[in-house]
Amino acid sequence: MSNVFHLAFPVRDIAEARRFYGEILGCREGRSAETWVDFDLYGHQVVAHLDASMRDAVAVRNPVDGHDVPVPHFGVVLDWDEWHKLADRLREAGIQFVIEPYIRFKGQVGEQATMFFLDPSGNALEFKSFKDMSQLFVA
Repeated sequence: MSNVFHLAFPVRDIAEARRFYGEILGCREGRSAETWVDFDLYGHQVVAHLDASMRDAVAVRNPVDGHDVPVPHFGVVLDWDEWHKLADRLREAGIQFVIEPYIRFKGQVGEQATMFFLDPSGNALEFKSFKDMSQLFVA
């Protein structure tokens, strides 16, 4: 593994984060302590840090392709089949989407599958996929 991304983010409850990231998203758990826990998010290290005073995030929204995208957000670009499997798993788990899974920029350069949802602490996540990964950084 090289160039693994690392992100630390606040959560209001470690047990709640373990359930969401471990059971719902299927992330393998790594090291942990009373106030933080590492997760393997598709090969990247994300670390939930306890902030017991945290209230649900109130995100800024920016318009993209007719939707109000929450800012800030984080996530992973998955291969096409894995993205669809995750979307199905999230639907089955009853996750409420901020932006339902759909194809953004359909028929245009940069066409992509995308979905947005919140973790239990209000952190916004986006998972996306490109049929043509060469378009990831094309303007």
